[in-house]
Amino acid sequence: MNKRCDEQEGIPPVTDAADRAGEGGGAGRRGIVHDASFSAVLAGFVAVVVSCSGPLVIVLAAADAGRLSDEQTASWVWAACVGSGVTCAALSWWSRMPVITAFSTPGAAVLVDSLGAYPYPEAIGAFLVTGLVMTLVGVTGAFGWALRRVPPGVVSGMLAGVLFSFGAGVFSALDSIPVPALSSLITYFAVKRWSPRYAVACALLAAVLATAAGPGLHVAAGDITPAVPLFTAPDFSLQAMVGIAIPLAVVTLASQNAPGLAVLTAFGYRPKDRTLIGVTGLATGALAPFGGHAINLAAITAAICTGEEAHPDPRRRYVAGVACGLFYLVTGFCGVALVGVFTALPADLVSVVAGVSLLGAFSTSLTQAVADESGRDAAVVTFLTTASGINFGGISSACWGLVLGLATHGLLGSSARCRRVCRRFGR
Repeated sequence: MNKRCDEQEGIPPVTDAADRAGEGGGAGRRGIVHDASFSAVLAGFVAVVVSCSGPLVIVLAAADAGRLSDEQTASWVWAACVGSGVTCAALSWWSRMPVITAFSTPGAAVLVDSLGAYPYPEAIGAFLVTGLVMTLVGVTGAFGWALRRVPPGVVSGMLAGVLFSFGAGVFSALDSIPVPALSSLITYFAVKRWSPRYAVACALLAAVLATAAGPGLHVAAGDITPAVPLFTAPDFSLQAMVGIAIPLAVVTLASQNAPGLAVLTAFGYRPKDRTLIGVTGLATGALAPFGGHAINLAAITAAICTGEEAHPDPRRRYVAGVACGLFYLVTGFCGVALVGVFTALPADLVSVVAGVSLLGAFSTSLTQAVADESGRDAAVVTFLTTASGINFGGISSACWGLVLGLATHGLLGSSARCRRVCRRFGR
């Protein structure tokens, strides 16, 4: 029944593990070779570039604030990238969906202010507890149950708000790098008319070539040496639980996992929230002794891999998730020197590449947000709040957008019910 409904709506049904049962393990491996495409692999690569050129800087800032040694910092980077890579590749292959995971960016932002106040072993203990909390919330289904009751317009409005700054970043870059930005935009739309699958690839190439010809690319990589994970025995204290574990778990679940599930849902997938959040929670706990603070579902980089630019067929976009995971693993094992390549890329160039890659996802989510007239006001409130970038109380704008959007939806819904009751009684 669900598959027939999906076909009527123009959304191909997404296969899951049950659809592959009975074919044997080799069938899955042969399937991914058959399903692989250049556009999907490129989407996975762009997702890692965006993740490692921006959010990773916050991780390094948190490590500096916590006065970590070079070895501890390198281990943290290893844990963040390897955890993201393993979960991303494994979950995408298993679910046949582009499940993109990442290290928690808002969680790292929380640690910038709090990590230096506690001994490092206590912070490790707090990371471990964070993973256990995320696992419990995930496997019990409580988080998914709550999110499924959010109106679709509010979910799409939140996603559109998250992506807004990236789309606007393309045009903001016209001030600093007008030629690369215009070259990327014109190339994207020109190629999209011919082949949407290769529009992002050509736009990326145009931006890089224009930057190299103009301002120039100055990226110097050091020796590529393998990162060495450093085990730290966890210690537990009430202060670290309150100061690190609780806020880290809350912001990761609300600001990362909620939009991450919303991205998959907005593009027609049916994610199994218990499995996805449970596995990322287990990965967080397993990598905590090596410095990993939190692994979660990604939202922004997920949008790069879930749209038609990755592949026209939604059933084959999971390859982008597998490719993203493999690129994460290469980044993690090749050490901080390779990470330096990503972080040294010009910020404006990364903004242009990310923004162009997300134009399709932004258009889709914005259309879905305002499609239902009855829920349009709540969706607009959600979109504007999320796009504002507020960080009140240390909680991201995506979470506040969800809260205010739901409040608007509830208020308007109660007002409509009151009017119906009054009309019924002739008042």
